[in-house]
Amino acid sequence: MILDNIENLPQYFCLNEYFGKVHDFIQHNNLHELSVGKYAIDDENVFAIVAREKGRSKKDALLETHENYIDIQLVLDGVDEMGWSPKAECKNIKMQYDAGKDVQLYSDEPNCWIKTTPGKFIIFLPEDAHMPMVSDKVLHKIIFKVKVSQQDV
Repeated sequence: MILDNIENLPQYFCLNEYFGKVHDFIQHNNLHELSVGKYAIDDENVFAIVAREKGRSKKDALLETHENYIDIQLVLDGVDEMGWSPKAECKNIKMQYDAGKDVQLYSDEPNCWIKTTPGKFIIFLPEDAHMPMVSDKVLHKIIFKVKVSQQDV
């Protein structure tokens, strides 16, 4: 898990061959004006999901993990208090891995909470269980889904 300011994203290009495409999308779009929905960036290698919705309570949220995609979650408005735990420590499976949706859910409590404010992003790798969209207000954010590449393996 990595938390940083969005202007520092280029420092992490070495982690995945597709991170530069996320940066290009950010540089060439007015993110606050994008409509809610899915945006193809590089076929299924990189895409963005724009969300603008009321957050969930901590008791209504679940930890999730992904096998095939890395999440780069960028908060535009609101404060997303995301939960985090190492996947290896999650023992209470709520939903088995769904390959079609690339998600597995856990009912474990997160090890920590990370208040993510506008202009900050979090990178969640496949070994990171995370609980996003936790807020009592409306959140506006973009979730970039980045295919795990050969260099990541």
